[in-house]
Amino acid sequence: MSRITDLQKNLFGGTTSNARQFGMISTLVAIVLLFQIWTDGLTLTSGNLIAVASQYSYILILAIGMLMVIVAGHIDLSVGSVAAFTGIVVAKAMQEYSLPWPLGILLGLLVGAAIGAWQGFWVAYIGIPAFIVTLAGMLLFRGGNQYIGNADTVPVPEGFRKIGAGFLPEVGPDTGYNNLTLLLGAAACAGMVWREWKARQTRREMKADVAPLWVMGVRLAVMLGVIIFATLRFAGGRIGTSLPISGIILIVLVLAYSYYTRNTIGGRHIYAVGGNARAAELSGVKLKRVNFFVMMNMSVLAALAGMIFVARSAASGPQDGLSWELDAIAAVFIGGAAVSGGLGTVSGSIVGGLVMALLNNGLQLEGVGSDLVQMIKGLVLLLAVAFDVYNKSQGRFSILGALMRPFRRDDDPSTPKTPPSPASDTDKAKVAG
Repeated sequence: MSRITDLQKNLFGGTTSNARQFGMISTLVAIVLLFQIWTDGLTLTSGNLIAVASQYSYILILAIGMLMVIVAGHIDLSVGSVAAFTGIVVAKAMQEYSLPWPLGILLGLLVGAAIGAWQGFWVAYIGIPAFIVTLAGMLLFRGGNQYIGNADTVPVPEGFRKIGAGFLPEVGPDTGYNNLTLLLGAAACAGMVWREWKARQTRREMKADVAPLWVMGVRLAVMLGVIIFATLRFAGGRIGTSLPISGIILIVLVLAYSYYTRNTIGGRHIYAVGGNARAAELSGVKLKRVNFFVMMNMSVLAALAGMIFVARSAASGPQDGLSWELDAIAAVFIGGAAVSGGLGTVSGSIVGGLVMALLNNGLQLEGVGSDLVQMIKGLVLLLAVAFDVYNKSQGRFSILGALMRPFRRDDDPSTPKTPPSPASDTDKAKVAG
């Protein structure tokens, strides 16, 4: 195996370490360098990076939830409408009923959970494809947003705005940087080194394949370099600005969901369902429970993203959440997830989201019109779905065909009938974690 192949296989770690994700990292770097040159160095300035983190954190939060939905073999078209509906409900509650903003956040999460339970019920227990359920939800909750808000903007209180427009405070001696951001960066570097070393030791104890030591060194060098560079940029912004509060929320969610999807039985069950739902069910996986969970979780994260956007905008309006589902879906697909389900990582989806964010940002810095920006984003999504078409032409499973499976008749001669084979004891052990 060549050294380039070793890097491609081990750069991300996890189940989707492949040339596609390796290429996406290269694409992200190329986009950054291109716009850094094109904008005369504006792309990587502290002010611009802080603005990107503040403006696009809600899309990256949506990408985390969308990853789990797509890995399980579904799609969610309602996330933008759910975010907008939650935003107007919370804004109205705080304005008209003087609800304290911490309780407003809790109310928003509960609204998201209720919507997710509603949509999850139809998908998991009634058997309607998620594509149809969430398309209905997109219309239902978009109309609900306009009905409750009377198509007007509703302002939110100052305290609530901190989750979308706030930054880490200035504390400690004057170092020329935001000290709390520097501490977080140092903790992130230490945590990255410990995580890599611990994972290597665990694989050795399990007598599993271990990546060459030089590969771990390259991966650590790249990751630590990115963390240090980002830390200095975010900490070196103008006085009063640093790492956004929304960015901290995003980091916490990335760490939590990365651990959940990689290291827990529940996370492995999601991948098992997306890879082969019938085999997973025969192995003891609660199929309905998994499908219900991923749909409900998506709506909760959509509600959180909606509140962050409203907090940053200082008001909720009827145009909130438009086309958010496009950005979230594209982020997951171009981040290395398979359209057929069963494959994808949180880190890959964040990379995909950053590609979309920096592409948007760079085009805006150059004064490109919103019409061309939308066209480019549409082409990105089309190219991502083209991977699914290619996989299907190679005889692999496609989610596009799966969406129509519940409507096929069992006696349809175009659908081959192959009796399922019971999973072996070894397969059951793998799925159960």
